[in-house]
Amino acid sequence: MNCKIIAIEEFKRDAKKLLKKYVSLKNELAQLQTDLQANPRMGTLIQENTYKIRLAVKSKGKGKSGGMRIITHVVELEILVTESIIEHEITVFLLTIYDKPELENISDSELTHLIKEVNNDLDSEEKREE
Repeated sequence: MNCKIIAIEEFKRDAKKLLKKYVSLKNELAQLQTDLQANPRMGTLIQENTYKIRLAVKSKGKGKSGGMRIITHVVELEILVTESIIEHEITVFLLTIYDKPELENISDSELTHLIKEVNNDLDSEEKREE
């Protein structure tokens, strides 16, 4: 199983602000990436193939309940290597990260918008490969 992790622009923008505020977040995000490699579907399922991960941030000192929330979207492709061998390629898209005390939950419309953004990127990538 191949597993790629891709942060979309919104995630990068949100993370950049939070990284300035919380020193330990860089290490926690690096560990999260390792954890996602081993278990791409970690977290709580909130929509089809979309998960919410609770992340404790040491420099906040509040554990998971007062930590960050990361929304991921998992896309799994089956690639035919030979007639009898199918390889699974999983891509985990990091959609957004937010501070739980500042934002209770992400709205359904915002979530739908982020997933559409990922799907549009995938569609344009497929067209380039043809």
